[in-house]
Amino acid sequence: MKLRMLVTVLCLSVFLAITPWGTTVAIGKDLTKITLLMPGPSAVSSMCFWAAVGEGYFKDEGLEVKWEAVDGSSQVLQGLVAGQAQIGRPGPGPLLAARERGVDIVSFYNQYPKSQFAMVVKEKSSYQTPRDLKGKVIGIGTADGGEAGFARSILAGSDMEEGKDYTFLPVGDGGTAAAAFLRDDIEAYSASMFDAATISLRGVPLREITPVEFLSYFGSPFMASNAYIKEHPDVIKGFGRALVRGMRFSLNKANKEKVLEYCKPGNPQEAEQKDLVSALYDKVLDRMTPVDTSLPWGYQPLSGWLKWQESMLASGVLKKPMPNLEAVFTNEFIEYFNGK
Repeated sequence: MKLRMLVTVLCLSVFLAITPWGTTVAIGKDLTKITLLMPGPSAVSSMCFWAAVGEGYFKDEGLEVKWEAVDGSSQVLQGLVAGQAQIGRPGPGPLLAARERGVDIVSFYNQYPKSQFAMVVKEKSSYQTPRDLKGKVIGIGTADGGEAGFARSILAGSDMEEGKDYTFLPVGDGGTAAAAFLRDDIEAYSASMFDAATISLRGVPLREITPVEFLSYFGSPFMASNAYIKEHPDVIKGFGRALVRGMRFSLNKANKEKVLEYCKPGNPQEAEQKDLVSALYDKVLDRMTPVDTSLPWGYQPLSGWLKWQESMLASGVLKKPMPNLEAVFTNEFIEYFNGK
């Protein structure tokens, strides 16, 4: 009996010695299950999340996160309001529009310090600036997605008004958007990094005409209802800290193949396109890295939210400025996320 106990203790000691940091907190402890809603199917575009899953960082924080992809930011927000999910990643523009309608959703982690969207045209087209698109049809993924707000802002900056100076046409993403270009249904497209890479690989080389000032518009932060954040701060803290660890892991290019392997369960079809995911990894890594690398991961500058608000006011999507723009987001947990 004593020999059996000694063997058990020795085996447990070896297990704990080789287990990654923090995993022991999940032993014998029930994990808190939450659902995460994403506005599109790409797993690589949220590779820090999948790296955190693969490396066990969420389990370290006592969390089990279920990933669900839906069709655009509007459905993400609807799911959060309906309580179908605890955390989501809609675009900043759709969030501001929802806040104006009284929806109390708050952004707590900025995944993309740089814009994840771009205005693109066919490589050999004559269009050089957004102003050249006057009178043209511009493709978007969905009518209420973050890419629509981004395009609206760019075109408003060129004194162009939707329905008068240009027309939006929802054409989906990836392959369906490529088909729209090939049929000449659209002259330009407001694309995510994934869409642009997919369209190019489908035989439609693209060229970006996004004005430089719009590249600083951050994209798709993680959000939750204000009530949920107040009632479950430990979930938010654990989720954010796991993301930061996933980001740091992904940032090491020596881990590239492992990160892409971790992303496979999120979108197996995407993973089959090896050239696509390899190119997308590099683009995503750049857009997730702040221009000012002294800033902590997940930080949200007020200046970024002001830019979004100004552009949405100019385009008419917002009727008036937010009564308290700082209530739209919080940096309350940033130090914890970054391990300080």
